[in-house]
Amino acid sequence: MVQKHAYLIMAHGDFALLQCLARALDDPRNDLFIHIDAKVSNLPEVRTEKAGAYMLKDRIDVRWGDVSQIETELLLFKTAVANGPYTYYHLLSGVDLPLKSQDYIHHFFETHAGKEFIGFAETALTPEIVRKVQRWHLFPRHFRDGNLFIRLLRSAFLRLQEVAGIRRNRDIAFCKGANWVSVTDAFVQYFLSQEKWVRKVFSHSFCADEIVLQTLCWNSPFRQSLYDTDDEWRGNLRLIGWENGRLQDWQAADFDLLAASDALFARKFNASDMGFVERVLSLSR
Repeated sequence: MVQKHAYLIMAHGDFALLQCLARALDDPRNDLFIHIDAKVSNLPEVRTEKAGAYMLKDRIDVRWGDVSQIETELLLFKTAVANGPYTYYHLLSGVDLPLKSQDYIHHFFETHAGKEFIGFAETALTPEIVRKVQRWHLFPRHFRDGNLFIRLLRSAFLRLQEVAGIRRNRDIAFCKGANWVSVTDAFVQYFLSQEKWVRKVFSHSFCADEIVLQTLCWNSPFRQSLYDTDDEWRGNLRLIGWENGRLQDWQAADFDLLAASDALFARKFNASDMGFVERVLSLSR
């Protein structure tokens, strides 16, 4: 029996890169589920010949740091499950690319069947986690609007909670890591079964998309199925270009690093150097 994989893709721009990603995943063992940010007015056409490609009709206005990130992940997982089941579900951004062939990727997941590929950066409560999910955040979806009044109000309200010792969700062991994961159907079903809890706990939080899947997994029997909890990027099979705390685009000078990596996927790329993008795509053929 052929095992099928679902690729859940969150995209908001650079649609030439999105088409490159679709081409790299175009395999009869895959289906692609693509969410385009509701702020985009002209939807791109994503073409595949062998893989199913489904553009979500319901679209969410995704804002950085806001619970809308989690809502989009829930929508993608629900849509894929309704079309499934699939052996694995891979959450990617629209500017990711695979670093291995589809034969390699499918063989890898057959070899490690049942493992959950979720990266963990933190498995203990830290001041950052307290601030993000144990304080109440005002207007999180307007964090990047540049409105000075909202920024001052947000900051003052957070400071008031710190001084008053206000902390919510005290009984939850929170964990943190990248939201890009590769997980089994069983875990996806568990995630969806916890939707009511997720919405209650993570309402008025900040950047909780980097906390929700890790926290659910860590506090469930699925913790025993994690592939690696010591190395965040080995844990989720991603190579992500962080430098001094900022996400950087991969450049042509990074090709040898990408080619030598054990990671299955990398982010992020851009279409400004398509020659480099084609070289990266050659790794997945």
